[in-house]
Amino acid sequence: MAIREILKHPHPTLRKKSKVVTEFDDNLRKLVADMADTMYDAPGAGLAAPQIGVLQRVVIMDVTSKEEEGQLIVLVNPVILHGEGSQVDEEGCLSVVDFTAKVKRFEKIRVRTQNMAGEENEFEAEGWFARVIQHELDHIEGALFIDHLSSLKRALYKKQRKKQLREEMKLEKDQVNHD
Repeated sequence: MAIREILKHPHPTLRKKSKVVTEFDDNLRKLVADMADTMYDAPGAGLAAPQIGVLQRVVIMDVTSKEEEGQLIVLVNPVILHGEGSQVDEEGCLSVVDFTAKVKRFEKIRVRTQNMAGEENEFEAEGWFARVIQHELDHIEGALFIDHLSSLKRALYKKQRKKQLREEMKLEKDQVNHD
């Protein structure tokens, strides 16, 4: 389909809650296809619709290893029903540029979701799979993994990101002046 632009922090759309999907039609299928093309191109383990500017409760992921054939998982209107245990591991994000940090998440979760046809189902996930789901569900709630960090670590990232944005703007300005 199409590779879409991934919005980067501090884009305001990343902080908005997504709307429930009510139409299970060709538009949803096209959105999911575009999201898959975008995620695999990036490359990433997951992508939420708000990351490409679409405020719908749709997330996709592929948690297979690089040696395995990819398996796309699509969750429409997902909700975590229950979480237990905890795990701390390194996370990064396609929308949070050049930054990773250790984040505490549930070890095991129970999820209710719908598929592309609107049929409901429930399943359990644990470990890495559970972590990716929780990370992506944050996006549809208008949250980022950096929101789980201490205020000091969050402030350091924001300072780093402002510097990156200034440098990008300077490069763009220099490019325009040379053209």
